[in-house]
Amino acid sequence: MQFKLHHILIVLALLLSINVSAQKSKRERLEARRIQLQKDKVYINALLSNTKRKEKNVLDDLKDLKDKIKTREEFINAITNETNELGNEIYLNQLEINEYKRELEALKKDYADMIFKSYKSKSQNSRIMFLLSSENFFQAYKRFQYMNQYTKFRKKQGEVIQEKTAQLQVLTDSLTVKKQQKQALLNEKKQEQLAIENEKKEQENLLSQVKKKESKYKKQIQQFQKEEERINAQIDKIIRDAIAASNKRNKGEISGSSSATFALTAEAKELASQFTQNKGKLPWPVEKGYVSTYYGKQPHPIVKTATIQSNGVRITTNEGSKARAVFNGTVLAVQVMTGNKKAVLIQHGNYITVYKNLENVWVKKGDKVTTKQEIGTIFTDKITGKTILSFVLTNNAKTENPTAWIYRM
Repeated sequence: MQFKLHHILIVLALLLSINVSAQKSKRERLEARRIQLQKDKVYINALLSNTKRKEKNVLDDLKDLKDKIKTREEFINAITNETNELGNEIYLNQLEINEYKRELEALKKDYADMIFKSYKSKSQNSRIMFLLSSENFFQAYKRFQYMNQYTKFRKKQGEVIQEKTAQLQVLTDSLTVKKQQKQALLNEKKQEQLAIENEKKEQENLLSQVKKKESKYKKQIQQFQKEEERINAQIDKIIRDAIAASNKRNKGEISGSSSATFALTAEAKELASQFTQNKGKLPWPVEKGYVSTYYGKQPHPIVKTATIQSNGVRITTNEGSKARAVFNGTVLAVQVMTGNKKAVLIQHGNYITVYKNLENVWVKKGDKVTTKQEIGTIFTDKITGKTILSFVLTNNAKTENPTAWIYRM
């Protein structure tokens, strides 16, 4: 019975050890996520706080607040996940400590019994008599060996007790540290929740101003959307003209192409294949920034009665930031837009990446570009103070969601 119980305890200790290891690995990932979100929060708050506007715009202020609140909420969610995981670790750690205590108590009891028995036969005479009472030399030798082994076993038991005591202390210290970490995270969470409460109060005040002039702001949004549609139509025409030109140029040489897709050479097909293989791993088109508008049809983030259609993503970044190619390719076109702003189209086989809202451009049609090569300076609006890159990705002439292609977008 004792033998079975001993083995059950060993298996339980092993399972606890495996669970603790797995929990630690998961918490390390959660901790890394929280740290990254904390950096993002600090960056976005600093970026939006440093925006210098010539004119006060309630919609811009509300959008900034919405972005700040969103990053705080993501950060709070990360803290919650990590504290929950820490709670699991603390629980498992306590179970392991309890197991070590039981083992240590059993070892100490066995050791105490051994020492007591050893004390009863401690006198040198009793040991000599034990040897002399042997029936023959072989038996005496065996008894001598037994006494040596018993002495070594006592010593070993003492060492095991010391080792277990040290391990128990390590676990106890670890438990204390984890409890402190959990409390620190809970304190940080409380501070973030207070900050959100203040920002939401400010948001409510600004929203009441918007509601009073909702029709005015709705018209502004619709005008902006019309301008976006006009620019998108220009870009769409450039891509379709390029498809038609590739088909005309390679007519009769490349089979399997249609009027809606690029007729690709073997080299272009290889480039397109490499581009596809990097889906989800492509670098951001800016060194630093955050997505302020996502892909697709969606209600306006502030004026919910207005709808916006985004063919790509809008990335808010620092003033003076550079746009950079997300992959190797060839410049298909450089298009001049309203207000002398520019758009660069880069072809990667049958894929096109578009970088809109550039002030200065350093490439021209036909140039070969490489991954992360800077292609121009992003325009900073002097009125809003915002520096925003519009990034679009198409497969032939059909737009795709860039967040599926760019690493952790």
